[in-house]
Amino acid sequence: MGKGRGQAHRAAAGPRAGALAVIVAFVLLTYRPDAPAGIERSIAALAAGLRELGHGTLIVTGTAVTGAGRDRTEPGMLRLRSVRLPDPATEEDLLAVLADPAPVRAEVVEVLTHWGADVVCWTDATWGLGYLAPAPPGIRTALMVRVPRADGPLHKALSRPPDVVLTNSRFTAAECARLGNDTDRWAVVPNALIDLGMPTTELGRESQRQAGPVRVVARAEPHKGIRELIDAMPSNLGRPLDVVLAEAGFEYWPGMQADVLAECRQAAGVATGEVRILPPLSWRDVSPFLGGAALSVVASTSPETFGNAAAEALAVGTPVVAYDFGHVPELVGPAGSVVDRSLGPDGLWDAARRLLGDPVAYRQASAAGPARVGGHTPAVAAAAFLAAIDPAGGRR
Repeated sequence: MGKGRGQAHRAAAGPRAGALAVIVAFVLLTYRPDAPAGIERSIAALAAGLRELGHGTLIVTGTAVTGAGRDRTEPGMLRLRSVRLPDPATEEDLLAVLADPAPVRAEVVEVLTHWGADVVCWTDATWGLGYLAPAPPGIRTALMVRVPRADGPLHKALSRPPDVVLTNSRFTAAECARLGNDTDRWAVVPNALIDLGMPTTELGRESQRQAGPVRVVARAEPHKGIRELIDAMPSNLGRPLDVVLAEAGFEYWPGMQADVLAECRQAAGVATGEVRILPPLSWRDVSPFLGGAALSVVASTSPETFGNAAAEALAVGTPVVAYDFGHVPELVGPAGSVVDRSLGPDGLWDAARRLLGDPVAYRQASAAGPARVGGHTPAVAAAAFLAAIDPAGGRR
């Protein structure tokens, strides 16, 4: 059964598909189109890059029984009948559903066999089923580690072991090593951007420097530092702060995202400046939105392992202000300002005002942005992914 369907799917991969074309399956149980989370966006971009290079892709996800993810789907996305989750779900919800792993093991093996997958990528130790790793014999396996951890699920995932371990930045690999993981053979495949966007013209950029809004795009999560940023907003900023806050398909405890949204709306209501809390955006609307900003702030109070929102701002020439930890400083370089974490949100606002008040420094930062992320295209990420996994090594 699997061979016929797999051959058909391979033939549909694209005009450049042929003897070297492969089918790659990504497993991410919370995946849904336009989900406001970096891992979902990066997997969508990577899959698009593989298809651009002539390969076939599947995205295997769970079945959302409640919430926003219940009806969201796209071509090449398969929902597992054996994994039925609320949306949003906590890791405790997930582990309860998987308390008996036999049904999901059997279904994933059936799906991968049926579609003739050459490679399966567990996109996380838990949410990507890496700790179970239910692959049929002869298939190439990859484990993605996007969050530094050294706990049971990751240890189980690494003990399978996968053929290759992938991470999204040198920072993530270094942090995982610091936590005791052996990362010597891990490969770094940086996140790709779904749409690099179009930088604003020099005239438009100067107009934005003078009066454009400060804009932030973030998941509704406490460590994103949004409420603190709103609380510290200067009364004499002279421009609005636009904040897009969105709920993902996962959260750390029940009600976490609703609580963050409520706190930020309350803070916006009493802020000394104009703060606008805006509804979620589609993935392709993020770049144009950030392109209309004077600058963007990454206020995360814990290190970002990549920084999709920062990269999307840089791609359209919008300078970024952020704290000096995680991968974001490496992304930003001269295309913005990096602030000592100990200075807190006041330090972020001070840096933002200095940059906005200096036409020369601002113009230089804006001009530097697109080149900082110009290589983060879907096709480039896909080529790096294929080089890392060596799909020919898994051929049957």
